[in-house]
Amino acid sequence: QVPLVESGGGLVQAGGSLRLSCAASGRTFSMSTMGWFRQAPGKEREFVAAISASGASTYYADSVKGRFTISRDNAKSTLYLQMNSLKPEDTAVYYCAQDIVNFGMGKWERHGMDPWGKGTLVTVSL
Repeated sequence: QVPLVESGGGLVQAGGSLRLSCAASGRTFSMSTMGWFRQAPGKEREFVAAISASGASTYYADSVKGRFTISRDNAKSTLYLQMNSLKPEDTAVYYCAQDIVNFGMGKWERHGMDPWGKGTLVTVSL
């Protein structure tokens, strides 16, 4: 029941870049697999990227592979998502998540029942 606070969203043109941040609790952050999800209007929330506790391993949805980079700073208990070469289809509210699990075939879900944060809106125009 520790809130996650996303920030860094905004309006950018296609091809532009944006860096999202997620502030987490320092109590368990360094032991947690973290990730980013996004939800566009009228669509279900979808997995974007994940990173292991140490940062040694990263995973990406096919739609963002090669364009987005997930990273973390355990000393600051902060998660990041560097978004490059943005496309209009990247437009969505982006949420970070703690303690996520991979069910296979690229399907990631949160393990707990914590509420989602407010997220941060990313809008990519033509």
